Formats: sequence, structure tokens, C-alpha cells
Amino acid sequence: MRFSLLSALLLVVVRTGIAQRTEPRPDVSAVVSDVAYSVEFTRATAVQRTLKVSMTMSVKSREPLLLSLPAWTPGAYELSYFARHVSAFEAQGDGKALTWDKLDYDTWRVQANGAKQVVVRFDYRADSLDNAMAWSKPDFAFFNGTNLFLAPEGRPALFPAKVTIRTDEGWKVATGMNGGGASREYTAPDYHDLVDMPFFVGAFDLDSAQVQGRWMRLATYPAERFAGDDRKTLWDQLTRMVPPMSNVFGETPFDTYTNLLVFDDASEGASALEHGNSHVGVYSPFIIGNPFLPSITAHEIFHAWNVKRMRPAEMWPYRYDRAQPTPLLWVSEGITDYYADVVQLRGGIIDSTEFLALVQGKMEEVAAAPAVALEDASLSTWIHPPDGTGYIYYPKGSTAGFLLDVMIRDATDNAASLDDVMRDVYRSSYKQGKGFTTQEWWAAVSRATKGNSFADFNANHIDGREPFPYERVLALAGIRQRVDSTREPRIGVFTSQDSSGVVVTAVDSGSSAQLAGVKPGDVLVSIGDVPVTEGFGERFRARHSRSEGQTVQVRLKRDGRELSLPMRVQMAVRTEQRLTWDRAASPKALRVRRGLLTGRTGS
Repeated sequence: MRFSLLSALLLVVVRTGIAQRTEPRPDVSAVVSDVAYSVEFTRATAVQRTLKVSMTMSVKSREPLLLSLPAWTPGAYELSYFARHVSAFEAQGDGKALTWDKLDYDTWRVQANGAKQVVVRFDYRADSLDNAMAWSKPDFAFFNGTNLFLAPEGRPALFPAKVTIRTDEGWKVATGMNGGGASREYTAPDYHDLVDMPFFVGAFDLDSAQVQGRWMRLATYPAERFAGDDRKTLWDQLTRMVPPMSNVFGETPFDTYTNLLVFDDASEGASALEHGNSHVGVYSPFIIGNPFLPSITAHEIFHAWNVKRMRPAEMWPYRYDRAQPTPLLWVSEGITDYYADVVQLRGGIIDSTEFLALVQGKMEEVAAAPAVALEDASLSTWIHPPDGTGYIYYPKGSTAGFLLDVMIRDATDNAASLDDVMRDVYRSSYKQGKGFTTQEWWAAVSRATKGNSFADFNANHIDGREPFPYERVLALAGIRQRVDSTREPRIGVFTSQDSSGVVVTAVDSGSSAQLAGVKPGDVLVSIGDVPVTEGFGERFRARHSRSEGQTVQVRLKRDGRELSLPMRVQMAVRTEQRLTWDRAASPKALRVRRGLLTGRTGS
């Protein structure tokens, strides 16, 4: 006990001494200027899926350099901590090695020791197929500025910078950043622009065209994957969707716009991430020729106005070292999703029936999700709640935008619309160099309707969890919900497709399939005379619509054996809701409807 007590006393003394000798941690980096970055990606570095990164800067003081990487990419509302992908960090000052250590997990402290020019270098692992990250293949890489470009901690993000891309002869570079040419040098006026302009480097297809007086580029990887009529179709859709966007806000805020699209078999779906004058889409090839491609493209381009410029106050200015939650993502993302449908309608990409089907689909998504306030969902996305409510602000926010558009048009006899609100908020926030608040949003809605209050709608349906008042609001635009019931044959299986064929993943209790002995894991071959390929359920229902009670053979593979099981055809009632135009709509509702379909206001 005496030894332990003495040891403890000595330990206290030693620790106290260390604490007294330790200098206070500096919170602000030394000032830097003449900042230049280089990124090297070649066939040689691609073997290790590595980007070689350097940052060169002038230093005029002896204080330590504190150089930090962002923790997230705006638009991807999650903390990713990009420093985790860094290795082989080193620093030199005036050509000599400098001492450095980590101040925290994403900040490097470099002792400049009076050096006039400092260079730091590191390797960055590019192996994440995510549009907020960096990813590479033997002939291609994409990356975001937030992944790679260090910034002086605690200093304003207003310093200009240059970026040089070093790559193999014959490979291309695509980005929204100014510059390029043979030198492959690009410039940004400040750090915000610098990290908001992702890059494609390597072998990919690239072409351009003018859309409404602005140059638009289309860069797609792999080369020749997205070509021919499919590429021509997207170009036609781009020329149709951008003018209605500019009309909403009264201007086009970019000189050029770059679509950066990856089509890779490893992608499990479709996702995209917006930037000020570009977006990165990471897609499964199934999206080629699918109506979802122009929809997600319209969504991301509309973000050039809504989010990248017109932005909630909680995200103005961007902070890259911490989360920036806001209750207004239902406006930033959800209403953007509504306008993705609207601009396709106004541009003639979809017709009025398809527009209603898109609205109905989002209504069904909302109905299938747990009840959650839109403001709560906007905040919760940063922590990804397991019930999926962290993303419901997309379809539910889109539906809220649709309902607001109808209510604004109804309140003004189609003299105003949601367009007026968007334009008002854009001009009073972004054009004034600031973000907008919840109060400012609803004040703009009130102004558009000449003083009408939407306090109850906000309290009940945006900040509250009450169901949307569909029946009442739809009637204002001459729209009604039609419920159809269909009695049809049902097999009762859930399936997925892999290299072995169509595999049963689940079987409904009491269904025809369960009573026949079908089990999860079985590979279906045919049901009756219907081969089991994509869309087999629809073909089965059409073929056996009058076969109730009859027996058909289910051929399948189980544990390497082929089996044939007799299955009795059972019928089930399927209820389907769809939106339709009300032929008995009032003259006022018809004016509102015409306004919705054309984007015009007035009589």
C-alpha cells in the first residue's frame, strides 16, 4: 500500500509538471498564400487505386501550419471524415523535411520553422463508389475537392487556389472549374468553389452543346457505355428541362454546367450529388433508357438554384468540419424533387398523365412510411434512423410542394404560384448573400397569396405529423383520387435475380406458392406455361385471369435437383389508387389545373 500510494503521488506530480510545461494548443493556422494543389492519377497509380496529392503554399510567419480536410461533402448529409483515406503524409519547407504531427483526426500540424514555401504531400485511397467520395478504376478516377484539398484551420475560406491535374497522355479531364487545356491547370476564386467542383480523370466520353445560351457538358464513364440513341435522348431532355428552371428564378446562375455520370455494374441503384455548376451521378446501367434518368438529372440541375445558392440559414456559409443540420431540407430536397417533375412536364418530357402518376407514387411512399414531421425528418437525416424516416423528406417534401403550389394558385385564382415563392426567397436570401429561415420561407408564401396565413398547414403538416389534406386540396385543382379493385391470380412469392436465375426470397403465408411447397432459396424455372424471366408475374396474371381453382405445375430447382410441384391457382383482390382529372371541376379549379400543367399564372 505504501508503494502504491507513493507511486500515485509521484504520478500526480509528473502529470502536473507535464501540464504546466505544455504550450497552449493553437486554434488558428499560420496565414498562407499562393496556394496550389496538384493531383496525380496515372495508369501506374491506378494499380494501387491511389491519388497522389500535394499542396504548395507561401508562409510568412513562424507559427505552425494547421491543415485540415473536410468531414463531409455538402449535399451528402453525413459525416464521412475524409482524412481516414490519407496515407504517406510528408512535409517540406524550402526543400527540407519539416516536422509534423496530428493535432486531431483530420488536422495535420506542420512546423514551418521560418520556411517561405511549404509543400505537403500524401496518398489518397480512391476506392469508394459513392458520389461524395473518390473512386478509381484502371483507366478512370473521380474525386471531390472535399476529399483532397487541405485548408488552413481557422482561417477564412476566401483564398484563391490553383489545381493542376497530372495524368497520362490521351486521358481526359472534366470539371466545372475554370481552366483546362494542355496545361490542365484550373483555378478557383475561393475554397468554397474549390471543393464544390468534382473531377473526372481518365478514359471517358465527353461532348458538349449550348443549352439556353450556356455551354453544357456530358461526361460519361465507361467510354461507349452511354452512347447512340440513349445519349441523344438525354441531350434532348437537357435542352427541354433547363429553360423552365431558369424561368422559375428569372436567371441562369452558371456559365457552364457539367454532367458527370458513371454507369457501373457494381452500383446497386442510382444516386447523384449536386454542385454549383455540375453534378456527379453513380448509376447501375439499368437506368439507361429508364425514365428515372431524366428525373434525377432534372433534380440535380435544379439544385444549382435551390441548395447551392438559395440555402437554409443553418448552412450559410458552409462549414466543412461539422454537421450543419437544418429543419428545411424538405424545401431544399423535397421541393426540388417536385420541380424535377414540374420542369419535365413544362418541357414536354412527360405528359399530364405521367405527372399525376409521379405525384401519386410519392403519395404512396409517404403513406407507407411511419408518420413523421417534415422538419424532424430533415434534421434526422444526419443520423440515419433505422425506420427510413431520415429520407422521407424527399417524397413527402415533394408532395408538400405540390399541395402548396395548388393552394397558392387557388388562393390567388391562379395569379401566383410556388414559382413566385421560390423566386422571392432566392432574391431575398442568396442575392443578399445569406441563407433563409423558416420564418422567411412562410413569409414569402404569405406574400405570394396577398397575406394569407399558412400557419395551420405548417403546424399540422410540416412541423406536425397529421396526414396531408389530399381530398380537399386535390379538388382545388380539379383532381380526384380514383380507387380501383381488381381480382386477379396471385402466386405469393418475392424474388430476386442472380446468376442462377430468379430466386425466391420469401413466400406469403397461405398463398398458392406456400400451399404448393415453394420455399425461400428455390430457383423458379416456369409456372404453368409461363417461363420465369423478368416480368413473369404480370404474364402469369394475364394468362390465368380465368383459371381460379385450376392446377398448374411449378418447375423449380432446389439443392441441385429439378422439381415439379402442383399449384392451385388462387385469386386475390388488389386495390389501386390513382389520380385522375375531374371532368366536373369548377372554372376556378380548371384555371388552377391549367396553371399547374403549363407553369403560367393569370386567367
